Amino acid sequence: MTSGTTRTTAEWQALDAAHYLHPFTDHKALKAAGSRIITRGMGVHVWDSDGRRLLDGMAGLWCVNVGYGRRELAEAAAHQLETLAFYNSFFKTATPPAIALADRLSGLAGPGFPQVFFANSGSEAIETAIRLVRHFWTLNGQPKKQMIISRTYAYHGSTIAAAAAGGSDDMHAQAASLPGFSHVIPPYWYALGGAMAPEEFGRFAAAALEQRILELGPDTIAAFFGEPIQGSGGVIIPPASYWPEVERICRRYDILLVADEVICGFGRTGHWFGAHHFGFRPDLMTAAKGLTSGYLPLSAVLVGARIADTLIADGGEFYHGFTYSGHPASCAVALANLAIIEREGLLSHSAVQGAKLLQRLHDELADHPLVGEIRGTGLIGAIELVADKQRRRTFPSERKVGLMCRDHCFASGLVMRAVRDTMVFAPPLIISDEDIEEFVALAGRAIELTWADLAA
Repeated sequence: MTSGTTRTTAEWQALDAAHYLHPFTDHKALKAAGSRIITRGMGVHVWDSDGRRLLDGMAGLWCVNVGYGRRELAEAAAHQLETLAFYNSFFKTATPPAIALADRLSGLAGPGFPQVFFANSGSEAIETAIRLVRHFWTLNGQPKKQMIISRTYAYHGSTIAAAAAGGSDDMHAQAASLPGFSHVIPPYWYALGGAMAPEEFGRFAAAALEQRILELGPDTIAAFFGEPIQGSGGVIIPPASYWPEVERICRRYDILLVADEVICGFGRTGHWFGAHHFGFRPDLMTAAKGLTSGYLPLSAVLVGARIADTLIADGGEFYHGFTYSGHPASCAVALANLAIIEREGLLSHSAVQGAKLLQRLHDELADHPLVGEIRGTGLIGAIELVADKQRRRTFPSERKVGLMCRDHCFASGLVMRAVRDTMVFAPPLIISDEDIEEFVALAGRAIELTWADLAA
């Protein structure tokens, strides 16, 4: 049978339950309730198989930066597929779209990122970065430098090494824990800062990294991996003091600094990359999601000169890659997507509209008894739901308040994601003033309904 909307919702749900093993899903619960079937999208909205419209406050999965229904991106893919549907990048071969995109990304990253490696997903980009930093130190005569330090609540992907680099105990418990990885506290001021001012806590959280380096020994540590803003961990936005101190510590102990830009890249923070927003210079940057606005799979590792020069001069053959590394159609779509972001001024639009959205959420929800904190940078943000906002006391996990609110969001026509009891959002960068008003009204309705459930 062909795909599309010719079946009823119940028929799609039955087929889904029978055959489709979903990512990050409790399949017993899913099969009992039935999947939500999304059939089309336009702008910042998607529609389900029953015709209900939802404002997509998560841009798909942090990725549809230029919004749905972009004919330019479909045409870029079609043209490339007709011209050259596929050729690999192995064996001294390349295609024009991959070369052009590598050049474009090197320029966007700023001075010092001369080389780009392509993969298909953020997880693969992280796996590549892990391989690169460990291989780099071996080439430099320091093979003991293999340890990767990351943070609690970090999300770096779901392949085994990427999950091990992440800070999820649940993922580690499912065969995703490996030696050679260590985790320190995140710069989560609202949950962990106590009586400290944000800037003081930023330095305190960075100091935890230095303490771990000294405990393990600098001569054993390859790199520190960090998302500029920890997206899937709950939109943890670090105080301004954090990243400059982390960079200073990494330079002091000669540890490579890797910025995971999979969520933050391509306008999400109002800059091309989150590292630009926070003013630090990593040795590697991983990117995906907004690179193509999710229209086709593609990821990239932007490789700093220190690592690239060593790899090229002394590395011989790098035994790493994927069949679809630098896929020409994906690269063509990425080039068209980056052109849209630049032509339509979506970096500045993200900053301006993000500030408007944050202000409107504060205006309408900051005094609500369920809302502990509202925070955001550009068009990525979070609403903390708490049992006691004066003491920052959270609900017992078994109450599942975040999931309760998420369900009310969907029922009201809004997509937000629950991370613990934190409601996170990252709408398409094209969001308008009218869309912002709709977002705030629907979010307020969902929170009020959650409050009513808790009081019942």
